[in-house]
Amino acid sequence: MIVHDKSKNIFTLHTNATTYQMKVDDYGVLLHTYYGGRIADADLSYLIRSADRGFSPNPGEAGHCRTYSLDTLPQEYSTCGAGDFRLPSLELEASDGSHMADLRYTGYEIRTGKYALEGLPAFHGEGGETLVIFLKDAAARVEVELYYGVFAAYDLITRAARIVNQGEETVGLCRAASLCLDLPRGDLDFVTFDGRHVMERCPTRAALRPGVQSVGSVRGTSSHQHNPFVMLCDPSAGEDQGLCYGAMLLYSGNFEAAAERGQFEDTRLVMGINPYHFHFRLAPEESFTTPEAAMVCSLNGFGQMSRLLHRAIRERLLRDNRPGRKPVLVNSWEATYFDFDAEKLLRLARAAAPLGIELFVLDDGWFGTRSDDKGGLGDWWVNREKLPGGLGGLADQINGLGMQFGLWIEPEMVSEDSRLYHEHPDWALSVPGRSYTRGRSQLVLDFSRKEVRDHIYDALREVLSQANITYLKWDMNRSLTDVWSAALPAERQGEAYHRYVLGVYELLERFHRDYPHILIEGCSGGGGRFDGGMLYYTPQIWCSDNTDAVDRLRIQYGTSFCYPPCTMGAHVSAVPNETNRRVTPLETRGVVAMSGVFGYEMDLSRATKEERKVIAGQVERYKACWDLVAEGDYYRLSDPFADSPYTAWAHVSPDKRRALVSLVTGSTRAALPFFALRLKGLDPALRYRVNGGESYPGDALMQAGYPLPVLQGDYQSLQLYLEAE
Repeated sequence: MIVHDKSKNIFTLHTNATTYQMKVDDYGVLLHTYYGGRIADADLSYLIRSADRGFSPNPGEAGHCRTYSLDTLPQEYSTCGAGDFRLPSLELEASDGSHMADLRYTGYEIRTGKYALEGLPAFHGEGGETLVIFLKDAAARVEVELYYGVFAAYDLITRAARIVNQGEETVGLCRAASLCLDLPRGDLDFVTFDGRHVMERCPTRAALRPGVQSVGSVRGTSSHQHNPFVMLCDPSAGEDQGLCYGAMLLYSGNFEAAAERGQFEDTRLVMGINPYHFHFRLAPEESFTTPEAAMVCSLNGFGQMSRLLHRAIRERLLRDNRPGRKPVLVNSWEATYFDFDAEKLLRLARAAAPLGIELFVLDDGWFGTRSDDKGGLGDWWVNREKLPGGLGGLADQINGLGMQFGLWIEPEMVSEDSRLYHEHPDWALSVPGRSYTRGRSQLVLDFSRKEVRDHIYDALREVLSQANITYLKWDMNRSLTDVWSAALPAERQGEAYHRYVLGVYELLERFHRDYPHILIEGCSGGGGRFDGGMLYYTPQIWCSDNTDAVDRLRIQYGTSFCYPPCTMGAHVSAVPNETNRRVTPLETRGVVAMSGVFGYEMDLSRATKEERKVIAGQVERYKACWDLVAEGDYYRLSDPFADSPYTAWAHVSPDKRRALVSLVTGSTRAALPFFALRLKGLDPALRYRVNGGESYPGDALMQAGYPLPVLQGDYQSLQLYLEAE
């Protein structure tokens, strides 16, 4: 609910459990007054204190009033050059070379329904409301439209900004953030999700220190190293208690999330496009729209925050309209790499089909002259030496086994050893006069150019016309370097990174529109582009190239703080594991992978009779419980980064009548002692039958726990299926 008090010029955004408020002051500055637990309608601007604070300058209209300074006030969209020395949201470069912005309120609109952003991902659907607040820099003649979307049922508030040049001179944008949140306290912890390739999104928590702490990416993608989701929380906050704020950016390129603990014990969080190599020029009447940011405030710890975000993402961000369960798949990569022919692939498929696996995915190596990772990218036509019958012949035979057929692609890349590169070398990002910086022996196509995107789309459309393809794995296996576009003049090269991302989105939107029956899974060397922006176009993302079950416990745990399990591609792979050579039981690998979009990444034709029996059981169990993973509430029952003998988690149905509880032990070196696992999310008034056996009261299972058997050996696992009587 959006409320405007006209007499005091106060705007209040109410969700089911939270309140967000801002107020226009006497000088037209839009001030932030409150964000937290729901409060009945009230003017909370009494929380803003004024005092003579040395070295905080005063704007001209305040005269000689030394108690009024932008440097001391909580603001909704901070500026620079006009007296506020903290993190800016907006930095303008005027035609005279000055860098200054001074925004004042000019009006507002309240609209039914949630706003949309042209060419950018955004939360959508029923139940949303929109507030637009108009601010203006009168001297620069630049208007800023602040967009607020409210989804009360999810306690979700979204933010975006549109900057419009209403003047007669070109204006440069050096910084244009999506979110600014000023909080009146400095004693907060900053939680980020960090890592590297094959170990993504590990939580890092530290108390804010005076000054700026930030994470971000300048890799052209959201990156393996830092994720565009962060939290601010009470020092005492934990999984089930305490105040915390979660903020995610729906963007797949360079980003920055920066928190500043100020001199007056306040905190400012600014989130948006990374200002590195960002300079967007706006001619008269041109505009720029920032990516969307989304916020959730939880009064009951991280778990509640995660479940609110999960529901919002599942129901108001993902756009997967295909009915029913996602198919259990097998991917050919770790079974064959580049060394395959049609018969080898069919042997894999024939081994998979009787186990209940429903989708066969042909990975890298099916196109051009591709026989290793040094050539072929960009030449999207079938390699007839490997597949004499083409994709259509292969797909028909796999369909005949009762399986769907899917394909790996990497549309954003080009190899120097390819026909496409020889014909269009200027289509690759490259700086004139400099040698290439290569990644995986490949270059990056300039997706800011429409002719490049059109060529790739037409080539892939021809591929899709040749076979019954129901799944695409959209990969992206390197970071961006040599970022210079032959299609942009020198003064506009600061737009190249952002225009690249917009180009990726535009092409993905074409596929979403023209091939609604095809499931697209995002990937960037695993989890290098796991963000809300990609989820808008690809409803699942390969969580990590690391499929080791033990490492995946940590990767999927960290990912779950923002992103729901139904978005995480998770597969069972062979042992010793390709990444770290660890050996874990097949049953444990299945338990871990079942907490995501389930599949296999191994040569099933080599599985023993006993292994095939285990795999068939895993597939059957996943199919029986898939709705809990896809639609249920997720509860973290332990922290795999803590010193604990086990890692446990649960998926609970929305009506709390069913639950799937999973547990994996660590490297124990001896049998674990007896212990009881305390569950979460059940109905205390119901009784639950466990694995079809004895029943227990819900309150007892949550308060006293469920007695677990002694599990002997390293990395053992179990699953409990609970159903209310």
